[in-house]
Amino acid sequence: MGHTATAQAGSGGLTATEHRLANGLRVVLSEDHLTPVAAVCLWYDVGSRHEVKGRTGLAHLFEHLMFQGSAQVKGNGHFELVQGAGGSLNGTTSFERTNYFETMPTHELELALWLEADRMGSLLTALDDESMENQRDVVKNERRQRYDNVPYGTAFEKLTALAYPEGHPYHHTPIGSMADLDAATLEDARAFFRTYYAPNNAVLSVVGDIDPEQTLAWVEKYFGSIPGHDGKPAPRDGSLPETIGEQLREVVEEEVPARALMAAYRLPHDGTRACDAADLALTVLGGGESSRLYNRLVRRDRTAVAAGFGLLRLAGAPSLGWLDVKTSGDVEVPVIETAIDEELARFAEEGPTAEEMERAQAQLEREWLDRLGTVAGRADELCRYAVLFGDPQLALTAVQRVLEITAEEVQEVAKACLRPDNRAVLVYEPTAPESPADQDENEEAAR
Repeated sequence: MGHTATAQAGSGGLTATEHRLANGLRVVLSEDHLTPVAAVCLWYDVGSRHEVKGRTGLAHLFEHLMFQGSAQVKGNGHFELVQGAGGSLNGTTSFERTNYFETMPTHELELALWLEADRMGSLLTALDDESMENQRDVVKNERRQRYDNVPYGTAFEKLTALAYPEGHPYHHTPIGSMADLDAATLEDARAFFRTYYAPNNAVLSVVGDIDPEQTLAWVEKYFGSIPGHDGKPAPRDGSLPETIGEQLREVVEEEVPARALMAAYRLPHDGTRACDAADLALTVLGGGESSRLYNRLVRRDRTAVAAGFGLLRLAGAPSLGWLDVKTSGDVEVPVIETAIDEELARFAEEGPTAEEMERAQAQLEREWLDRLGTVAGRADELCRYAVLFGDPQLALTAVQRVLEITAEEVQEVAKACLRPDNRAVLVYEPTAPESPADQDENEEAAR
């Protein structure tokens, strides 16, 4: 099945064609002959929201296992073959998906497609206790380096747990807990692969200097014989009331460089005009050094050294507006919080100025065009809209939708959502560094 590549209004001349193999694999192709490279992106419709209690982190662990070899590619061979051919590659896990991607010289596109098909169709052949233990240790070390042992490292995890109640599919983050990583078995991993790593649970996009007919023939050759399967459980319901209804708060006393105020506001689901309006509101308020909060806290009051407000877009649950402010010197958090609430209340009352709207829309337009302007970024966005919203073509008109949002819509979402009773708050209070004697005592107690 295929669709003609006709440029849609507002797509900037970008086109994409859609196809579906008999086994259910959705394929999206987008020609771009500007440079002699091609990007391959494969999204599986599985993320941490699909995990069950006691097995958090399994989706992320499996992302690592996918680089541990398959039937025809042993050990670290996937990396070696792609990099040896002059390409780059990686994979990531989020709440809502797991993706794998390569950017290759055009003449090496077939290699990337063969590699992705080989592990989709035969990873279980290579998955054993040795690779399981190896990658379990890698993920646990990643958690230590990126979360547990860096200043403010667990803020994302703590705020997510506050913003989404116990039992909600987004209550835990993709990294998972140490205890659950230790508890995961080889059979857990095999069952996870059999459930989610099937062609009918995936979208493959190929973007760049490609011959669509030849590319589709390669996709059919390498992916077409992989059987699809049913039995994937539906993700748990992620719906919640539009606002939290109260301010949730946690104080964290840790050895950090400065006091910090971080907050998560519940915002509209991704894929809606209200979410685009929220993105513009947060850009005006905290998107860079020209934003209201930066001007108030860093430039005028000099009570903070950094102030940012950004959007975590989510499709299966309310999105989150992430506020992050680091205080200056000995400034107390209540001083910062009072100023923030004043600015948010003023913005909800007055809305953005025409100049702020123009600047925010230009900023988001540039960010979108930066993503769509690279073959890898466009491949990723085509997969995102196909998996989360059922239509990859929406990626090509995303810029136009942002530019159509009005100042009234931005003010409306700010008034409805950017309120003290709709946020989870994390306050960091620095503690004195441990002395060597204290460290020795703690290590002794832990033995």
